[in-house]
Amino acid sequence: MGWRCGSMLGESIAAIGLLGFAAAHGDGVPAPLPAHLEHLGKFASRHVEPRNVDVWVPEGYGGGERYDVIYMQDGQMLFDPSAAWNGKSWDAGRTLSRLIKSGQVHGTLIVGIWNGGAHRHAEYFPGKMLKLIPQPQRSHFIESALAGKSRSDDYLRFLVEELKPYIDGHFATRPEKAHTFVMGSSMGALISIYAICEYPEVFGGAAGLSTHWIGSFEANAWAPLAAFNYLSGHLPDPKDHRLYMDHGTVGLDALYGVAQAVIDQIVLDRGYTAANWSSRQFEGAGHSEDDWARRFDIPVQFLENTPRE
Repeated sequence: MGWRCGSMLGESIAAIGLLGFAAAHGDGVPAPLPAHLEHLGKFASRHVEPRNVDVWVPEGYGGGERYDVIYMQDGQMLFDPSAAWNGKSWDAGRTLSRLIKSGQVHGTLIVGIWNGGAHRHAEYFPGKMLKLIPQPQRSHFIESALAGKSRSDDYLRFLVEELKPYIDGHFATRPEKAHTFVMGSSMGALISIYAICEYPEVFGGAAGLSTHWIGSFEANAWAPLAAFNYLSGHLPDPKDHRLYMDHGTVGLDALYGVAQAVIDQIVLDRGYTAANWSSRQFEGAGHSEDDWARRFDIPVQFLENTPRE
């Protein structure tokens, strides 16, 4: 692999120190690898500040198969509890490994993109939804929550123009949109749904767990209304895209149900059916990594149910 020069070199491969292929067999064929995590370090970008990126690679990688890819937000919360601010994780690798071994999904890589820290809200709240928020709420939200400006479109440029080409160039992926998915929770769900709307030629499926339709941290009408108006005109073609959305009923998730009901109707009006869209409510579920870990297998299987080319 020809790793990029600069800040990524020092930290490019962590976990078990593997470079994408194990030592060769006697016949010169690379030996398939065990499941592992490759840490790309501070990934440089022209659009956003550098951030860590982790790539979870399933058992058997290196044996000639090409893999689907799920790009996931809040990457520091996905695999290693010690990297998470609250000591919790989705345990995403263990779940996906089980699904692959049981034949419930195809071979898949997870690309975990660490959030931008202080700029997380600005990167994850969709810029084109922001423009649909009326004044004075828009100005107040920009100053109080987004540190003065939206960064979401720059973040998506980083994801589509820089990170995805790098992953496709250095890992055995299936780069077509039918095999490329995006997923997140809370604000990460919001930017994931925005991503498939803005780049329908890149992503074939999106999953939003506990989608944070309210934008702020208290009930309001202005953020959901902006989402309604944006999605009404921007949802991707249901013929070749899949959408998954869910929410719980406890804590912040208790504030999402009203907005989600309207979103569901917008999705139906666009022509989605049970074949390519799912919206679920989980009674008693709250707004934490423990909650999302318990149901991570459901959106993964839904996205991976895409007909193979």
